[in-house]
Amino acid sequence: MTAIIARTLGIDISKDRLDVHLLPEGTERQFANDANGLRELLRWLAPLAPNRIVYEATGAYHRLLECTLGAKGLPLVKMNPQHTRAFAKAAGRLSKTDRIDAAMLARFGELMTPQIRPIRGDTLDTLCELVAARRALVKDRTAAQNRQKNLTIPLLKRQAEQRLRQITTQINAIDAECRTLVAREPDLVRRFDILTSIPGLGEVTAFAIIADMPELGTLANKQVASLAGLAPVDRQSGQWKGKCFIRGGRSSVRQALYMPALVAVRFNQSLKTKYQDLRDGGKPAKLAITAIMRKLVVLANALIRDDRKWSPSLP
Repeated sequence: MTAIIARTLGIDISKDRLDVHLLPEGTERQFANDANGLRELLRWLAPLAPNRIVYEATGAYHRLLECTLGAKGLPLVKMNPQHTRAFAKAAGRLSKTDRIDAAMLARFGELMTPQIRPIRGDTLDTLCELVAARRALVKDRTAAQNRQKNLTIPLLKRQAEQRLRQITTQINAIDAECRTLVAREPDLVRRFDILTSIPGLGEVTAFAIIADMPELGTLANKQVASLAGLAPVDRQSGQWKGKCFIRGGRSSVRQALYMPALVAVRFNQSLKTKYQDLRDGGKPAKLAITAIMRKLVVLANALIRDDRKWSPSLP
């Protein structure tokens, strides 16, 4: 009986080029990061049937590859660049080139066997881009408002007011487009309805969570807290025990949950009691709010998993 070779492909993605490394053969190839290059890559991959294709999230540069290979049902694994870089350093590979990165991605996939997850669809990709653009506009608005406070020349004041009106118009247009996108897919409509049923979670937060955390409803409580970067990290060595802290995860989800957590501790009786108990126990306000954020994301995960809306009987 002939043994089947488990093949792993590492792809380093740059703006114009894809550097590919195939294990166990050690084959190296290069393809253009465009439609023609991806067609050539697919032809080369067809007889190889890799078990995993590992690549890093690179913003706009990986999207064409992800959509093209995902449409063919290939086993894609998108990794956080911080994780794969830490793996390379642990392996003693301090040099960093496209060829070396492709080889290390293949080695990472071969040894660590990361989980293969379905890629986001076109609607979620578009929603994610819209949410990111809205986030940038909010930052622009805050900066413009701060500048406006120090202006004394009438011309500059008028320009600042025009810019603020323009930003407001653009934000409203993005919100309208997000509503249209979500309304197109029944699954997203249901997720949106469940999220907005939770006290403190409004429309904007729901869009952000849907876009930035599509795994909600499929994870365990500890997993969802860790993915959001809201799980406490222990620090202990021998008899010494340091303070726990949060790190990693998806900062965009934490940012989206901060204001809802502040609202929840005022209007959600269960979370208000939890927050007050933490404060009465001597916990700092920031730590207590972080705990409420964690409770919110765990609650959202449970409700989506069970396909039900929030009710006053729930925490």
